[in-house]
Amino acid sequence: MPIYSKYSISMLNETPIFEKKNVIVTGGAGFLGSHLCEKLLQEAKVICIDDLSNSNIQSIDHLLQYPDFEFIKYNVNKPIDLDEFDELDKFKVKFQGVQEIYHLACPTSPKNFESLKLQSLWANSNAMISTLDLAVKYKAKYLFASSSVVYGESTSEHNIFEETDEGVVHHLSPRGCYDEGKRFAETCVETYRQVYGIDVKIARVFTTYGPRMKLRDGLMIPDFILNAIEGKNLVLYGDGEMEMSFCYITDMIDGFIKLMQTGPEVSIVNIGSDQAYKVGEIAKKVIEMTNSSSQIVNEEPLVFLTRKGLPNLHRAKEMLGWIPLIRLEDGLRNTIDYTIANKEVFGMNQ
Repeated sequence: MPIYSKYSISMLNETPIFEKKNVIVTGGAGFLGSHLCEKLLQEAKVICIDDLSNSNIQSIDHLLQYPDFEFIKYNVNKPIDLDEFDELDKFKVKFQGVQEIYHLACPTSPKNFESLKLQSLWANSNAMISTLDLAVKYKAKYLFASSSVVYGESTSEHNIFEETDEGVVHHLSPRGCYDEGKRFAETCVETYRQVYGIDVKIARVFTTYGPRMKLRDGLMIPDFILNAIEGKNLVLYGDGEMEMSFCYITDMIDGFIKLMQTGPEVSIVNIGSDQAYKVGEIAKKVIEMTNSSSQIVNEEPLVFLTRKGLPNLHRAKEMLGWIPLIRLEDGLRNTIDYTIANKEVFGMNQ
């Protein structure tokens, strides 16, 4: 993207931009959010908003030194008034406003899903309204990180989903606050587009992995790696035959940014890997790559886990010029190396 010259005019909202655009990332201290903030700093001033209830400040420690980065501890389930934060004066928000909003804040913990149901419900309702209201106020472009769960569970007959598919979601199930919540959140986004004419994007996110995933939180790949390097059993929740796709974090972030760069004619896009792997295969790869003596055992599936399909990437390829580039083996190696280097620091604080 171009670097805006001083006092240039945004084509989107006709607001003066002082050298760089202002971008908000909610959930910015989380797994996806921290990587997105890091990438955006190459071209923008970044306002990271997170209440740290499901994330870790250490994920963004390395960003706090940058003058173009500001962390605000705040719960986005409440209305957001940027004028209340004096620390944003340096970004001239009162004059320049905000050009882009990435809304990523939402609990995704399989291990603590039961205790976070209300937080999931609020993230997919209250937080949608507060962040969309902010987009209306500043006429900002808006990207919502939705989920492939809106397609419902995959079947042997239908396991590749395209954006026009309408899945069946059990809205009163134990997962309803998340699965149906994401569907309602998408409805919020589309309704604001219809009513206010803002440029909104919905990224339907498929399973993503990489460095900075929360440890000891019931997430499959980090748990596999930790157990393997500690010589413990790798637990498969189910029979290990379930197939999933795995998109490396840098590919996912590139997809977000490319989607945000599109015009108003592009709204909903699948972002993920279209290659399927059995979870048992992943466990075996991790054991091999860590030279571990660990064994694989099976347990009952977790409530939060669901059988997900694969993304049809035609729209991502045609409209964004995006495809996932990182091979699974390379991504796993990076994730293993990071976990070994950081397991004591992050393992004790998550």
